[in-house]
Amino acid sequence: QVQLVESGGGLVQAGGSLRLSCVASGSVFSLLTMDWYRQAPGEQREMVAVIRRSGSTDYADSVKGRFTISRDNSKNTVYLQMDSLKPEDTGAYYCHGNLRFVGDYWGQGTQVTVSS
Repeated sequence: QVQLVESGGGLVQAGGSLRLSCVASGSVFSLLTMDWYRQAPGEQREMVAVIRRSGSTDYADSVKGRFTISRDNSKNTVYLQMDSLKPEDTGAYYCHGNLRFVGDYWGQGTQVTVSS
């Protein structure tokens, strides 16, 4: 079983930056495809960024050029660097991991609020 714990959320002014972290328990982190999702009030959860075992990444169009996902397998940690934040980036951010043929894992979420 993998447990994911996010941190780093908070309140920031538009144009500011935050870095989210997600630490995974266990010994399979390097095998996980890791994503960050977000959910605004009244909206569906959407994928923001993904980083695969190979290190390849993809981003939602709304965050391309502003957000950067990275991972440190030696620390069982995935990061989301968020720059040039906008009010529409406000929401609960969730860390997600997928272990192929085994299952999916979710963190409890961390709140990001961007004031205008």
